[in-house]
Amino acid sequence: MEAQGEKTHSCGTICLKYLLFLFNILFWLAGGAVLAVGVWTMVEKSDYISLLNSSFYSVSAYILIAAGVIVIVTGIIGCCATLKEMKSLLIVYLVLLLCIFLLEIIAGVLAYVTYQELDEELRHNLKVTMQDKYQQPGEESVTQAVDKLQQEFKCCGSHNSSDWRDCVWIQSAENERLVPDSCCKSPSELCGRRDHPSNIYKVEGGCIMKLEEFILSQLYIIGAVGIGIAFLQLVGMMFTCCLYQNLKEDPY
Repeated sequence: MEAQGEKTHSCGTICLKYLLFLFNILFWLAGGAVLAVGVWTMVEKSDYISLLNSSFYSVSAYILIAAGVIVIVTGIIGCCATLKEMKSLLIVYLVLLLCIFLLEIIAGVLAYVTYQELDEELRHNLKVTMQDKYQQPGEESVTQAVDKLQQEFKCCGSHNSSDWRDCVWIQSAENERLVPDSCCKSPSELCGRRDHPSNIYKVEGGCIMKLEEFILSQLYIIGAVGIGIAFLQLVGMMFTCCLYQNLKEDPY
């Protein structure tokens, strides 16, 4: 009878070990996904940073990269703790999971609050940035970002194409264009001399609306990934506590 109870206990511990090991694989993959989103944000969308006065965009990307690395390292620690059955390492792993879970909650609240401020900043500053800095000496990064923004999101101007009338570069004597060439549906040299809807993105809406939609979609993706990881963490903490209770004293 006693042997049977010991055997049942061993089977339960083995099941917990495999469940926690499976959880760590999922957690590790989730960390890889977060890291990939952070790197993609920095590599593919870094041009837009020059259009923002705040460092929200770049900081959020670095936070994602750091979070991905931390989650991956935590997953590796969890795998080692599970396979080696080290109670001390399980405690470290549990504390790391709890810390990451609390940081996710704080980051989620800050992201929501910051987005509201960022939205106001975009509306206030994007038009001024386009009009005052486009094609100006020393503002090559802004010019490149504006051109990429207008082509990628198929838009022209901050709110609409008429915003370009007050642009310093458009008003200069040597310029023949009504809008930048990047406003054109088929960009070519001096195509911006014609601002007819058949030639430029005149009726598709301004870039501010498109950029807001893009940033919001990014936050939704980050939020969805964060919720998924948070759920995994709760499950992982539960499995870790159960395994800790079932293991014998750590011999190390």
